[in-house]
Amino acid sequence: MEKLDLIVIIIIGANILMSLKGFNDFSFFEKYKFNIGGIHRGEQIRMLTSGFLHVDMMHLFFNMFTLYFFAPTVIGFLGNIKFLIVYFGSLLVGNLFSLFFHKDEYYYSAVGASGAVSGIIYAGILFRPDMSLYLMFIPIPIPAYIFGIGYLLYSIFGMKNKVGNIGHDAHFGGAVGGYIITLILAPWLFQENLFMIGLLAIPIIILFVLQRMGKL
Repeated sequence: MEKLDLIVIIIIGANILMSLKGFNDFSFFEKYKFNIGGIHRGEQIRMLTSGFLHVDMMHLFFNMFTLYFFAPTVIGFLGNIKFLIVYFGSLLVGNLFSLFFHKDEYYYSAVGASGAVSGIIYAGILFRPDMSLYLMFIPIPIPAYIFGIGYLLYSIFGMKNKVGNIGHDAHFGGAVGGYIITLILAPWLFQENLFMIGLLAIPIIILFVLQRMGKL
């Protein structure tokens, strides 16, 4: 693991502080979570603040641990400023996906940095598709690109079948945001990893087709 950059420490710290505040202050949590009704009332700040709130310590830990693992790779290729563009861009795109898919569900709510973290994961995979990942309960290494494709295919399955109390649409949207923003910021990837870029786009195309067919 590379040395953790200060900007990642600040982001993790902000997530911890806001989440802890939300754990202990119901009105704070309600005011800043992602909520369709609130956003329709003009409270667009929720599109950003919801990404720094979590439902419990396990939710917070999982997102921050994943960020801790993938962030150094993205920063190593893009630097701090562009890393922030990917992080916050993915957060917003993830919430835009949630807003699109739940626009008529006035009481729909969600919290978590998962959209932003999904974007960082997908950015990291674009830069290092050859790296191996180890997941709990799976004792063998998984190639990063296989994980990325599987992650989005499962998100599509979760969106279609409403699996668990999980914002699959925000996860997917965040990954799409990370994918697109990274390619804009690092166009040289088209010369070095064009095949992998196409491979990682497969779940995105599947989602688009399903949505156009009215299957989601």
